[in-house]
Amino acid sequence: MINKQHIIDRFIGYVTIDTESDPKSETTPSTAKQWDLANALAEELKSIGMSDVTIDDNAYIMATLPSNVDHDVPTIGFISHFDTSPDFTGANVKPQIVENYNGKDIVLNAAQDIVLSPDYFEDLLLYKGQTLITTDGTTLLGADDKAGICEIVSAMEYLIQHPEIKHGPIRVGFTPDEEIGRGAHKFDVEKFGADWAYTMDGSQIGELEYENFNAAGAVVTVKGKIVHPGYAKGKMVNSMYIATEFINSLPRMETPEHTEGYEGFFHLHNMNGAVEETVLEYIIRDHDKGHFEARKEMMQKLTNELNDQYGREVISVEIKDQYFNMKEKVEPVMHIVDIAEEAMKQLNIKPLIKPIRGGTDGSQLSYMGLPCPNIFAGGHNFHGRYEYVPVESMLKATEVICKIAELTAKKHQA
Repeated sequence: MINKQHIIDRFIGYVTIDTESDPKSETTPSTAKQWDLANALAEELKSIGMSDVTIDDNAYIMATLPSNVDHDVPTIGFISHFDTSPDFTGANVKPQIVENYNGKDIVLNAAQDIVLSPDYFEDLLLYKGQTLITTDGTTLLGADDKAGICEIVSAMEYLIQHPEIKHGPIRVGFTPDEEIGRGAHKFDVEKFGADWAYTMDGSQIGELEYENFNAAGAVVTVKGKIVHPGYAKGKMVNSMYIATEFINSLPRMETPEHTEGYEGFFHLHNMNGAVEETVLEYIIRDHDKGHFEARKEMMQKLTNELNDQYGREVISVEIKDQYFNMKEKVEPVMHIVDIAEEAMKQLNIKPLIKPIRGGTDGSQLSYMGLPCPNIFAGGHNFHGRYEYVPVESMLKATEVICKIAELTAKKHQA
């Protein structure tokens, strides 16, 4: 059995190192402080007995656990990211351990009256009787994705210490800047050398995902004319009103707060306006490629209609694709999902196979030639003060990694 306290200590050691990424930075990693954990991880991988440990100039870490069988087995990989989201501070994380959770409210911070309650976060009730690690209410926790890193390192350590578990060659990879969409940008797939891999970056225990959104970003720019309001009749053009027309012309119920499952959306996430110019920033998401293309076309059509209405170009839209649904790349090799599903079932974990309503490094890596489904890491309520992770979920994820390695070797015996 994997030692519970060892997992707790390792995880806390990771999350107390600030690794927040910065979308405004042009460097890789985007923040110098990510090097603090990256360098420590490289040393830790060496200390547990991993081979070929490398860390490149951009802080991408790779290492190998050599095969301990004498027959050919495909090389599999496990990947996680060590940066945390800039959505909420990751500085001075003070984890709190709640043992034998009783299903009631958890006071994260009495002074600020911050409470983690199952009345709002119903998933908490799945973990009654378990050990939870929470924040102190003033920071995020960093289980996204330091839980995944903890599980991968712990699984490799366990396999090294238990050579009776037979496995083929395993590669591990840790990346910076996933939270700002750049985790796979400089990942050297050829150097990694795996036939396929798994990102340990999901949430609830049992999650197994090989579908994600197709994604694009759109910047809508509206041009107006400012003149003195006392003499504005027939002269002023208020860009904010035109922007409002654009916003209201998109399907109101096709927004994140009204959609679920396979339903796509338009999400206005930033707006900066004045009479002279208003800029709207959208993300466009849909699992279905045809619907995704239609959403982009709808935005362009609406732009054209408003320009026709005003008799000149008052509005423009720039749309850039961000990533695509990895289903297209994983379905031809569905056995890699089947192995993960079987591993969970053998460990008495109910697989929850569902689409990701977001993106993942695995999506980009799949299109770079490394098919890469996503497996649960255990955390909940990512990117904020209510983030928590059940220790038992991390233990199970660690066991899943070991079991996948074992099953892959068994399935490729002569």
